[in-house]
Amino acid sequence: MNAVQIRSAETALAVGTWLIVGGAMLYSILTVTPLMATHTPDEWVWTAPILPLVVDAAVVIVVRLDSVLARLGGHGGRWPIALRWMTGAMTLALNIADSALRKDLVGVAVHAVAPLLLIVTAETGLAYRRAIAAAVSRLEAEQRAERAAREQAAVEQREQEARRIREEREHAAALAREQREHEVRLVREQAEREEAARRAERAEREGRERVEREARERLEREREQQRRERERRERDAAQQRENERLAQVEAVRRREAARAARVERERAALLASGPAVEKLPEDEARGVVRAAFDVGLAVRAAAELCGWSVGWVSARYQEHRDAAERVLEPAAR
Repeated sequence: MNAVQIRSAETALAVGTWLIVGGAMLYSILTVTPLMATHTPDEWVWTAPILPLVVDAAVVIVVRLDSVLARLGGHGGRWPIALRWMTGAMTLALNIADSALRKDLVGVAVHAVAPLLLIVTAETGLAYRRAIAAAVSRLEAEQRAERAAREQAAVEQREQEARRIREEREHAAALAREQREHEVRLVREQAEREEAARRAERAEREGRERVEREARERLEREREQQRRERERRERDAAQQRENERLAQVEAVRRREAARAARVERERAALLASGPAVEKLPEDEARGVVRAAFDVGLAVRAAAELCGWSVGWVSARYQEHRDAAERVLEPAAR
């Protein structure tokens, strides 16, 4: 059963109940008024319809307030039950009194139909409304569980995507590192080959002048020093970049932690204020509803905190849910 079917059932119950109540009231007034007229002084005969109207007004109050309490999931205690049965008994007694005084059993049975139908309808309608309220609560709990499952699945999907991207980056970094090491090895092997060739050439040209040999050796030493200096600068630059990246990550983490702590303190302050004595301003009430939504409070509890109606708070909750779903939709796609 969905929300549309539940609303349709509530509408049918309300329309049927009020048709029965209205018919019973009209029938009671038409039946009891002649009885009251015969037991009232002639100068006060015009007051005869007042008593059935008062009794039937009590019936209307009972039916209306029972429907509201059932919709809200509340219970009025013993006094509403006493009033409901007392008004039903009074209506029954007033309707059958005339026939009972005349010892007309058929009249008693006929005039008891409308009051008894009214009493049973009031009790049955209350039971139906409580059952409908329980069904609505169960349906809302199932919907909340489904939304929580969808949100958890979206979170897991984002985590898997982030893990895949991280692994791809690490793999690309490993490939780049291997490529650099391979290039360095090639350069070193080439240098070693050149050095071997130079040694062989020096062996063949031992007769050359010492000055030229020293100049060549000095040139090689300078080249080697430059190479080492270049490698050292590259290592220092890479280390500096890594340190800067780590510092940026730490700064972002601290800002996020500070913002989360501030939001949590503000939320706790809003929720710790207790039930509102009177309706809060709309901006402040929206803040309280947002905080209650974030911590998962029920709609009724949030309504008590801000002083607004359950319907208004429920509408704000729906807006927050819609906003959360719109945020999650791009990630899910």
